[in-house]
Amino acid sequence: MSLTAISSTPSGGRSSGDGGLNLGYSRTIPGLLKIGQLLSLLVAFLCVRLARGWPNWYAFQFFEVVLLWFLVAFLIFFLMHLCRLQVKMPCINWPLAEFFHYFVGSVLIFIASIIAAVKCGAVSSLVVASVFGLIATFLMVVNLWTSYSVACGPAAGMSSPLIGQFV
Repeated sequence: MSLTAISSTPSGGRSSGDGGLNLGYSRTIPGLLKIGQLLSLLVAFLCVRLARGWPNWYAFQFFEVVLLWFLVAFLIFFLMHLCRLQVKMPCINWPLAEFFHYFVGSVLIFIASIIAAVKCGAVSSLVVASVFGLIATFLMVVNLWTSYSVACGPAAGMSSPLIGQFV
C-alpha cells in the first residue's frame, strides 16, 4: 500500500508529495495577475501582427519583439509556478529573478507602448495594441508592488529599538 502525504498550501490548493500541478496558483492574486499580463500581451501582439500598413516599420518591429519576448518569459514564469519548478531548483533566487524581470519588462513595454501610441498613425489595431501594452505595463507594476516584500524583504530600519526593551 502506497501512502502519499497531502497538505494544504497558503494559496488554498492542495500539495501532494508527487509534485503534480499546482492549479490553485491560478486562483491566487499573483496567478491572476500573470494570467492578465499574458492575455494583454497576447492581444497586443496579435493586434500588431495582424495590422495592415504599419506607418513606422521600425517602431512596430521593436514593439513586436518586446511583446513577444516578455510574453514567452512570463509564460515560462507562470508554468514554473504551476509545475512548482522553483522548489526543484532552489539554487536560483526565484522571487528576486522574477522581480528584476518584471521591472525590466515593465520599463521596456512602457517605452514600446508609448512609441507605438505616438507612431500608430490612426490605425485602429495599432492603437488597441498600444492600449493593451499599457494595460500589461500597469499589471506588471501592480505585480512588482505586491511582490516587493517577497523579493527584497522587509525594510531594514523599520523596527523600533524600543519594542525590544518591553518584550
